[in-house]
Amino acid sequence: MVFERLISSILSEREPSNNIWFAGDFHTPPVFSYQVNFPRLELVLDGEYINEMENHDRKITRVTARKGDAIFIPTNSWNKPDWDCGCSVLSILFGRSQLGLSFVSKRRGEVDFDDIQKYSIQTRSGFAIDNILEALNSLARESNKKPMDELLLQALLQYSKTMLDTPVEEQINNRVKDLYQGICIHIQENFHNPLHRDCIAEKFCISSNHLSRLFRQQGHMTLAEYITRVRVDRAKFILKKYNFKLSEVSMRCGFKDVNYFCRVFKSRTGRTPTEYRGTS
Repeated sequence: MVFERLISSILSEREPSNNIWFAGDFHTPPVFSYQVNFPRLELVLDGEYINEMENHDRKITRVTARKGDAIFIPTNSWNKPDWDCGCSVLSILFGRSQLGLSFVSKRRGEVDFDDIQKYSIQTRSGFAIDNILEALNSLARESNKKPMDELLLQALLQYSKTMLDTPVEEQINNRVKDLYQGICIHIQENFHNPLHRDCIAEKFCISSNHLSRLFRQQGHMTLAEYITRVRVDRAKFILKKYNFKLSEVSMRCGFKDVNYFCRVFKSRTGRTPTEYRGTS
């Protein structure tokens, strides 16, 4: 498998000089930044991967990660990539029930990405990986991170490789569940962008009807209901965390119209966004 080979290559080629950056969540995330409610790890395979993010002093800075470097983004922290420079990046997303992997390659000066590959497997909660991720989340808040950061990164990569080598028994040969989990991760990553059934189906090379059936059978809900659930959950977090105007909350959660956002939010939570924000 390509992702197992990539992780093996990273583990064998890591050098003491390679950097590990940790993102933060103290400042209000800029528009078009990436922020999700699960930890992520981004590993630079080639080129220069430039990001706007917080440093350990809680100051926003631009980081240039090069081949061999890594960026760990704790739960609800943010980073804003600048894809102008050519680079190849492997991202690992540690969701509640999925381990999502994506490989992205972009050439300098080109608008579109050169190559995008995605894969996901069911995760195993209650195992050592939970403690490794929690340790990295805690380490992100400390000023002195070495040598613990490298040791924890190595452990996280080794455990991820093990999970790819020996997936959960019920996951073996279950392509339907793999596909469903991959689409869920795609929605969780892109909830702030326009998400339409036909575009998602095309991205995953399936028919629109197949996509709808997949969510009814695997998720016991419609695709639209799942997208709305992800967006409303994100809105609840943003309302409590940041002092955005409702129009900006709406925009950041993928709702084009603030009035529609307010109606959907109240139908899902029983409270208006303003009422929800005011509760303890």
